[in-house]
Amino acid sequence: MNVLELARVLIRRPSVTPDDAGCLQFIGERLAALGFTLERLDAGGVANLWARRGEEGPLFVFAGHVDVVPPGPEDRWRFPPFSATVAEGRLYGRGAADMKSSLAAMVCAVESFLAEHPSPRGSIGFLLTSDEEGPAVHGTRHVVEILQARGLRFDYALVGEPTSEHALGDTIKNGRRGSLTGRLTVHGKQGHVAYPHLVANPVHRLAPALAELVATEWDRGNEHFPPTSLQVTDLHAGVGATNVVPGECRMTFNFRFSSEQTPEGLQERVEAMLRRHGAPFSLTWELGGRPFLTPRGELITALSESIEAACGIRPRLSTSGGTSDGRFIAAICPQIVEFGPVNATIHQIDESVALAELEPLAAAYRGVLERLLPPAGDDDARV
Repeated sequence: MNVLELARVLIRRPSVTPDDAGCLQFIGERLAALGFTLERLDAGGVANLWARRGEEGPLFVFAGHVDVVPPGPEDRWRFPPFSATVAEGRLYGRGAADMKSSLAAMVCAVESFLAEHPSPRGSIGFLLTSDEEGPAVHGTRHVVEILQARGLRFDYALVGEPTSEHALGDTIKNGRRGSLTGRLTVHGKQGHVAYPHLVANPVHRLAPALAELVATEWDRGNEHFPPTSLQVTDLHAGVGATNVVPGECRMTFNFRFSSEQTPEGLQERVEAMLRRHGAPFSLTWELGGRPFLTPRGELITALSESIEAACGIRPRLSTSGGTSDGRFIAAICPQIVEFGPVNATIHQIDESVALAELEPLAAAYRGVLERLLPPAGDDDARV
């Protein structure tokens, strides 16, 4: 199978989080035929696959997820979302861009590489999950914890997230911001709106603190990260009647924070601000991930050269966008990057990927292997 054929097989499997719909077994069979040792590390209803070929270092790992977000109203799709339809030079289907085309390209890249170099230097691994689009508790995080407990570390990791913005190869993610969510409850006293002296309106209590929160410049970012951003994602109060002052007001907010901040520091600043405004409150925190960054080095150089050779474009480095499973892999890997197809349609109705991107994507992935895991004695591997 070529990249297109393999991608269509995967897209036809409706692997909505956390159901892998047999994708991992299918990919595992392809890898086993190449000499990979397979290990299923499923947990909490999530399917996970760890596969490795070779025992020596360096260890290069392809990482990604087979799960997809729900398709939404299927009658609004141009083609059924799990039909993997090819039309007008594009492959349509949920997961086409995020990220089943990347997985297909990874597998084909490794097949092609090993066919020509059956005894490369080092080892190749695959870390795949069905829980990236969901809670992300029992997926890559779980596998990394197991591998870390075994004392295993990766030398390089490449996550197949759709990072390209306008053309395949224009953007590599070499890091991601951290994510911190706060769930705030401001307490008041419920009562009749006609007797304000008998109530304590929690919305009014929150208002001055909220104004300061959204007006605060947390930092100005740095050469690698944009400034830290706070966004309110939910705000509600009330009991459904127009003549009742609510007894509490709830707000959920999220920080996407740069390496200028720590979760602990952000928590302290927010809580101090709330106390200063005198609003009685309770607040819980959820850390989605800390920021991570891969500086320029062997992996970025190899991937950049490979993309330029395969796609005719020199990629730029970026840390923008949401979180990814790279935040977990960073705990056991000093060099991790993300690279994949154009992301313009991800999570949308009529998600699709250009057919012209598929083989160059596989060529770029193969080129990284050729540069980092050349056969022993191959002094001309880096071309």
